[in-house]
Amino acid sequence: MNTGIFISFEGIDGSGKSTQAKRLAATLRDLGHEAVHTREPGGSVGAEEIRSLVLEGDPDRWSPESEILLFTAARRDHLEKTITPAIEAGKIVICDRFADSTRMYQGISRGDLRGVVDQLHSLMIGREPDLTIIVDMDPAIGLSRALSRQTSEERFEGFGEDLQTKMRAGFLQLAQEFPDRCEIINGAQDMDAVASDILAVVQSRMAGAA
Repeated sequence: MNTGIFISFEGIDGSGKSTQAKRLAATLRDLGHEAVHTREPGGSVGAEEIRSLVLEGDPDRWSPESEILLFTAARRDHLEKTITPAIEAGKIVICDRFADSTRMYQGISRGDLRGVVDQLHSLMIGREPDLTIIVDMDPAIGLSRALSRQTSEERFEGFGEDLQTKMRAGFLQLAQEFPDRCEIINGAQDMDAVASDILAVVQSRMAGAA
């Protein structure tokens, strides 16, 4: 490949998307591709510092408006320092969450702020993934999985199942809004089956881009 490919993974908390993103990166490397695995918020030194601000602490620590600004700042640094250089070098970038998560969490589920999210995205980011894998999962199961991790990054899980339900509906709607780049994968299958479905989608997309 002469140009890189930008793949994002989206889904509710506990959907298994983070595991599958790492697994896809490892599989692609085994197949001889240069794959960069990264995450949001994070993926660069500056963005990782912002990550702790937005994912830890009390659920009401930040307003949705403040969160949008923080996530956009982290994403801009991530884009400049990690994503764009890798794509320009012809690598496959696999990102655990990107702008779609902000569209869902802050733009829809935490307030009617989707327009603000899109305006900031257009002004400061200006790029969408080439392919977005949405790992679909029942909200109750996903939340149970997420809380069982018992990490310090559980601020959004603290909002409960209602938020996850809104998120799932939002991601499914997003797939209809951006059908050219979004692919829904059934996350209720066993991990190997999910990984196989994802790889098939990715290889098909890569073949089409070749």
